[in-house]
Amino acid sequence: MTGFDDMGAEIFRQEASELLQSIEKGLMDLEAAPGDTELINSIFRSMHTIKGSGAMFGFTELSHFVHEFETAFDDLRNGRATVSNDLIGLSLQACDQIGKLMDAVEGTDADNQRILANLRTLMRPGHHSDDTDTAEDEAAETPHPVEEPVVGEVTTVIRFWLGSDALRLGSNPALLIEELRGYGDTTVRALDDRIPTLGELDPTDCLTGWEVEINANLTDADIDMVFMFVRDEMDLSVERRGATLPAPVDTPALADTTPGAVPRAETDETQSQVLAKAPTNPKAAAGETMRVATERLDELMDRVGELVIAEARLQALTEATNDASMMSVAEDIQRLVAGLRDATMSMRMVPIGSILGRFRRLMRDLSSSLGKPLEFVTVGEDTELDKTVIELLADPLVHILRNSVDHGLETPEDRRAVGKPETGTIELGARYSGAEVLITVRDDGRGLNPVKIREKAISKGLMSERDDLSDSEIFRMIFQPGFSTVDKVTELSGRGVGMDVVMRTIASLRGEIDLASEPGHGTTLTLRLPLTLAIIDGMLIDVGGERYTIPLAAVEECVELPTLHTVGNGGSSYLNIRGELVPFLRLRHLFEIDGTPPDFQKVVVVSSAGGRVGLVVDRIIGNYQTVIKQLSQFHACLKFFSGATILGDGTVALILDATQLVALGRDVELRTRRGAAA
Repeated sequence: MTGFDDMGAEIFRQEASELLQSIEKGLMDLEAAPGDTELINSIFRSMHTIKGSGAMFGFTELSHFVHEFETAFDDLRNGRATVSNDLIGLSLQACDQIGKLMDAVEGTDADNQRILANLRTLMRPGHHSDDTDTAEDEAAETPHPVEEPVVGEVTTVIRFWLGSDALRLGSNPALLIEELRGYGDTTVRALDDRIPTLGELDPTDCLTGWEVEINANLTDADIDMVFMFVRDEMDLSVERRGATLPAPVDTPALADTTPGAVPRAETDETQSQVLAKAPTNPKAAAGETMRVATERLDELMDRVGELVIAEARLQALTEATNDASMMSVAEDIQRLVAGLRDATMSMRMVPIGSILGRFRRLMRDLSSSLGKPLEFVTVGEDTELDKTVIELLADPLVHILRNSVDHGLETPEDRRAVGKPETGTIELGARYSGAEVLITVRDDGRGLNPVKIREKAISKGLMSERDDLSDSEIFRMIFQPGFSTVDKVTELSGRGVGMDVVMRTIASLRGEIDLASEPGHGTTLTLRLPLTLAIIDGMLIDVGGERYTIPLAAVEECVELPTLHTVGNGGSSYLNIRGELVPFLRLRHLFEIDGTPPDFQKVVVVSSAGGRVGLVVDRIIGNYQTVIKQLSQFHACLKFFSGATILGDGTVALILDATQLVALGRDVELRTRRGAAA
């Protein structure tokens, strides 16, 4: 392949992947509404586009494979077949196979033939699956547009001239003609009336027209599907002969725009229609998009981050000089940088709905394999997250959803026994909460059993029998490595691997996990994630002359350290904040900083995963726009820090990891309880 061909093939893979996601979503929706003709048409159009584009870019095997399924859905469109669960399942298998064919995976021919053989069996006249009657009933209830009958045989004559630059842009008239041949017996004739004299001829121009006579009655939609990629830059006319056709409806889309076209008189046996160029869709034009490589967005975000740091340095210099004119310029630059930062961050935001399609497929497959009927509900699909967070979030959600089906939902028999409907419900929701996004997975299953979890934790040495832990603390034991309450190892669970991986991944995203469960009524798991991983609002603090940053989203409040706590050799103590005891950590002791602390220290109360801890600091400097820089591999062992940032004066401030500090506070509190119990 040439470089141009490689680039074209890569573009095809990207667009075909999006179309495959659209097809999968459509198939899931069609399973719930088998009589929806618009869904069938949408799936057919996506299949047709993949087939045509695949043939154009050399994916011949893929094109032939998709053609068979396109034919099946054409039968659905025309009422010659009905939707069934078997067809939906086989079509989903075909989607997986198309993905392999796009990636040129070897050894796919046997699977191709097996899937196509199953399709032919399924579409054979007289074949009925268990749910065909239901599908037919639902389809019968759905109104279909009534088409007037066409009397006699119809011949469709299509004349078209591609744009003069069609060949240079990669279009191939032979492929278009070959696609038209698929509709019936065809006669093709070249039209040379627009070819200029030899002296004026440009050999790279596409000047030959084509007249294609097809022994079939092609609809306008059929013709649109063939020419959808070249329609805007071509001349096209359509003539139907040899039948009594219904009178055409006057629409702007059927006006003759062919240069030099001679009107034909309409008779009882001949009717001519000329399709115009597709009118520009103002809505589509307003929402035009352009593909940009992810690496370019990352580089742009890095540049903006450096600009934010430079702006902070300018602000510091301005405050030092106290020059009024310089302060005015600095304020303007600060405003412009803030706007550029927000615009750049918004470009990286992706709706969480972009990954929900794979979860719908996962839920369908799990329901089928485990024999647990379920309804999968999604809420807040338009909620947006940073693209990096979205990419890393997919695997943890797969683990969580699999656990919800395998461990959470009961079998239909068990649900009937406790008075629940046989069909369980799993809800995946997303919503904004300040500078965070909350992603919730909720099921109406059996819930977590704190007694069983406690026994397992004691047997694994994670806690002692004397420990008096709340249910919420016991529930969090499921995130320990190797922890599983399942006695039997299956393909899905029982090995103790999964939830600890989820915890580590969410922690790497600076997120938190909340877990709530009621035995017999279900479990709710909530992921708290930052909107972005690049730039955050932070609180700048001073401890022993060194400056640190605390993510502002984790800060609950700031209070004065009471006098009775000012003297001590470190360790953990408790603050009484509005009647609630909150443990606090002295950062001077934690970071082993020598020297005498100031007389009036402050306590910054931070929260994480439902817990709170106070951090004793020397001074609170204020809020600071924090550009996050990752720590090197040599500093990966510093578990209390999640990154670093460069301050306005060029010095480096470490970013405190609130989750790790709260966990440390919990450990100290647990040791205190054990000591008191002993």
